[in-house]
Amino acid sequence: MPQIDIYTTPYCPYCIAAKRLLAKKAVSINEIDVSRDPDLRQAMTARAGGRRTVPQIFIGDLHIGGSDDLHALDDADKLDPLLAS
Repeated sequence: MPQIDIYTTPYCPYCIAAKRLLAKKAVSINEIDVSRDPDLRQAMTARAGGRRTVPQIFIGDLHIGGSDDLHALDDADKLDPLLAS
């Protein structure tokens, strides 16, 4: 199973929704809180191709995007294969 990195901030409803979906899939995540560290947020933005909103989700080296993108993958039955690879 690939490492799943999710960049978040506390109380972000989209972060909570993404983490809830990943918990439902019973996968472990590496949560990175960028709320109080400008260097981490800058690293997230660079890794996410300029996107600054949270969450930013990565499965291995693949940038998934945000919560809506993650849910769209799941709705299209494309998330489980990514999690299993």
